[in-house]
Amino acid sequence: MGAVGLNFGSATSGQGFDVTSTVNQIVTNLQAVESPWKSQLTSLQSKDAALSSLGSQISALSTDLQNLTDFSGTLAYKVGSSSNTSILTLSSASAIAVAGTHTIAVQNLAQTSSAASDPIGAADVLTGSITFRVGSGAWQTVNVGDSSTAATLSGLSAAVNSAGLDVAASVLTNADDTVRLSLVSRVAGFSGKITIADSTNNSENPTTLADSTAPDQRAGLGLTTIQTGIDAKFTVDGVNLTSASNTVSNAIPGVTFQLLSAGKATADSTPETVQVVIDNDTSNIESAISTFVSDYNAVMKTITAQEATDSSGNPQPLYSSSILAQLQQGLLSAMSSVFGTNTVNSLIVLGITASATSDGTITLDADKLGDILNSNFDQVVSFFQDSGSFGPAFAKTLHSLGNNSGAHGAISLALSEDRRQEKMLNDNISKQEELIATQKIHLTAELSLANQILQSIPQMIQQVDEMYSAITGYHSSNNG
Repeated sequence: MGAVGLNFGSATSGQGFDVTSTVNQIVTNLQAVESPWKSQLTSLQSKDAALSSLGSQISALSTDLQNLTDFSGTLAYKVGSSSNTSILTLSSASAIAVAGTHTIAVQNLAQTSSAASDPIGAADVLTGSITFRVGSGAWQTVNVGDSSTAATLSGLSAAVNSAGLDVAASVLTNADDTVRLSLVSRVAGFSGKITIADSTNNSENPTTLADSTAPDQRAGLGLTTIQTGIDAKFTVDGVNLTSASNTVSNAIPGVTFQLLSAGKATADSTPETVQVVIDNDTSNIESAISTFVSDYNAVMKTITAQEATDSSGNPQPLYSSSILAQLQQGLLSAMSSVFGTNTVNSLIVLGITASATSDGTITLDADKLGDILNSNFDQVVSFFQDSGSFGPAFAKTLHSLGNNSGAHGAISLALSEDRRQEKMLNDNISKQEELIATQKIHLTAELSLANQILQSIPQMIQQVDEMYSAITGYHSSNNG
């Protein structure tokens, strides 16, 4: 602890001393005891940052592995292709799709029902109503020119759409500026056929739409069904199937495809066939394994860097920490293990081997990985997903090492121990600061009183001198 000096000149000068400066010097000396605690706290915080960074990297590696071990993850992804994309195109192949080849023949496409009126003037005033039904549903009537709609074709179209019926209405404009009402079924295929009510199929409530501005060409402005709803017909591997939509998602499990045309029939009227191939998405799988290798290497490089010193020769926060050896040993052991008797029983078979450097990193032979995916795909899946295989074993290793939510990983335990020490150090610092604050108050009071006494000495001497003179008649100022 450093010395504290008082500078007040001669005791009889009345100069006194600087109380605030003196108290601050004493407080600074008292705070010196905190320096080792604060230094240790800074070191622990640097260590925490390094551990948290490693934990994040191990978490990323765990996510990479989960993409490969998840039954509906990357290894389950499929891709599809069509031998004739003018007849049929593949939209998607999900994880439940099974790799294989299918033969599809399209007899006819699905067709959505529609209806249209005769052309009239856009501003023509209309009266009456339209009545229609979709499929086998109930008859539905929409009036024109009532309190809520304009008595025009656009007003009628708006009334149909606002009624929330099974058709979508719009107004189509011709080159001569005449307009036609269009009704398109909201129900695809055969079940969505639009039927317009007339004297034949609904004599009790036929369509009564009429033009008050110009003579009608036909009754009901000629509103009639233009296109009948039809289901698509096709075969998959010889099995006859239908679909209300040309987007088919329930014919082959997990596969969605789009019908575009019926194609050309052969000489015996047999529909042209299309080969649809569903295959494993090896491209995405290779990318996922490459990411796994990269993230593994990032962890190992961080461990190696923490075992060294920085550019100034100062040790890294985790230098000489046992946690580094624990992480390195756990990772290397899991990555070099052999699982089972299948052809694909180690990372080496997948083309993943130790790199030439001594930092524990690995390299990936993409060509070898591609070959094994094409020749032994099922065994690759087993290697990552079967119980007792690499995937679950390495997932357990990462869980035991990382900063996981269960707080049982090596990094989690190290962080927990650091937090315990940090709390103890912060408590010590807080207690010391409380003690210093109390002492500062007392010191300030005591030194302020002492300073007042020092400053009052000349006055006290003068008073004594005056008393002495009064008694003796001797004045010290007269030099005897």
